[in-house]
Amino acid sequence: MIRTRGLTHLALKVNDAERAFAFYRDVFGVVAVYRERGFIQAQTPGAWDVLLFEEQPGTAAGSGSIAHFGFRLVDPRDIDEAARAVESAGGQVVMQGEFVPGEPYLFCRDPDGYDLEIWYELPTTADPQT
Repeated sequence: MIRTRGLTHLALKVNDAERAFAFYRDVFGVVAVYRERGFIQAQTPGAWDVLLFEEQPGTAAGSGSIAHFGFRLVDPRDIDEAARAVESAGGQVVMQGEFVPGEPYLFCRDPDGYDLEIWYELPTTADPQT
């Protein structure tokens, strides 16, 4: 078993990333911790949860538009163990690499075909204080 911070993020396909972010900012107080054109990563201050808004106009349609869900690693050195665990449990690693140095990730599919991500992220200012 690999150690994670649990189910910590949800990636949503949206028609307008800025509009989606503004709603969650205004309702729940999320803050943007990463932005690029058509993509915003938001986090609730004091928590590990992350919402990703991935702009894909015309594809957003309620909960059926979830792109993937993810589990955040406690230790980046566990990424290879995570890949082995996925495959041992009947899943498939689709892609593995690093977003930036020190932030490894893997995208995989579970046996039913659900897409998920296992990744490590360097601490952000919105992380819980431990």
